[in-house]
Amino acid sequence: MRLNQITLPVSDIPRSKDFYARLGFRLLVDSPHYCRFLAPEGDTTFSLHAEEGPIHSSAVIYLESEDVDAAHEALAAKGFAFEHAPRDERWLWREAVLKDPDGHVIKLYHAGENRIDPPWRVKPG
Repeated sequence: MRLNQITLPVSDIPRSKDFYARLGFRLLVDSPHYCRFLAPEGDTTFSLHAEEGPIHSSAVIYLESEDVDAAHEALAAKGFAFEHAPRDERWLWREAVLKDPDGHVIKLYHAGENRIDPPWRVKPG
């Protein structure tokens, strides 16, 4: 199986659509209650669905970048407010964190070979 897309609930489609377009996602489908984007790199899609009532954010979106510091700097220059700047985490990833308008956590990160092959990986066999 191949992951196709993730859909997040949002309270305001135009506001969230603008946020993700500014992050670099390319709009593919646009309607008053739903929109879908193509990721800035690769062929993964990402969608937003308008929900009534409170939005309960529990998912974490990971956007991988070869140069987290440069990506962070470019997004900060566009006005994105980060919870924290890039830093090295104990799980061997470099991460910067921001939130979308509904509070969904977005981690801009670089893991290199540790993404798939960390020192604590379960070994086959």
